[in-house]
Amino acid sequence: MDALGAVDVELVRADNPGPFTLEGSNSWLVGRDRCWIVDPGPDLDSHLDRLAQAARGRGGVEGIVLTHGHGDHADGLSGLLARVGNVPVGGAEAGSVRLLDGESFGPFQVVETPGHAPDSLSFLAGGALFTGDAVLGHGSVFVAPDPGAMSGYLEALERLLDLDASVLCPGHGPVVLDPQAKLSEYLDHRLDRERRLVEALDDGLRSTDELLDRVWADAPPELRGAALLTLTAHLDRLSEDGLVPDGVERPEIPDYGEV
Repeated sequence: MDALGAVDVELVRADNPGPFTLEGSNSWLVGRDRCWIVDPGPDLDSHLDRLAQAARGRGGVEGIVLTHGHGDHADGLSGLLARVGNVPVGGAEAGSVRLLDGESFGPFQVVETPGHAPDSLSFLAGGALFTGDAVLGHGSVFVAPDPGAMSGYLEALERLLDLDASVLCPGHGPVVLDPQAKLSEYLDHRLDRERRLVEALDDGLRSTDELLDRVWADAPPELRGAALLTLTAHLDRLSEDGLVPDGVERPEIPDYGEV
């Protein structure tokens, strides 16, 4: 039995590949007789039809949870409800049931994981950890510069590490068979970026372009905007500790949409 079969989870991936969505948005079906769905995904009829069909094969839908409200994870909610019926929908902000950290909802343990989005939640069910955009199957995520976002994100990664997860089911990318290794990799990556940012500041770099070119030199052009967001979140975290020198440019953040 494969890793998903062992936890009775099924993946339905939307056909919306891109720089931010990787191979596409992942929707997950959990359990059967009846199942739960993690993230309806984008408002694409082909995706919602496949998701509803997979749910019928599991005896129908008991409820839905949202990892966060970005469109590639949540815009399909209305269309999915039209296909499967009016079931409870849990989320931090959207949905019929507001979920809080530490609560249980259906088969899920709710874990607040702010950083990528202020309403980000992860869910643990029977050894499967559903992380939305807090942790991806490959690559890294951008952290939006909301108040306390980077500090909250690092704390969230530490909390996820403490969970007894056997498989990690991300919002994009492949299933992760070693959750602890992936979460440690994410923590190390963020702390390494911060160390390199401090070194760049110590070397006298002050402008946004200088800092991006030094610390995020490996970011492809299409992801430079995401790197800009994460740079700002790191600067905010350093500023909380009084570690940002005078004269450092705080980037002007354009509207990149809900990605």
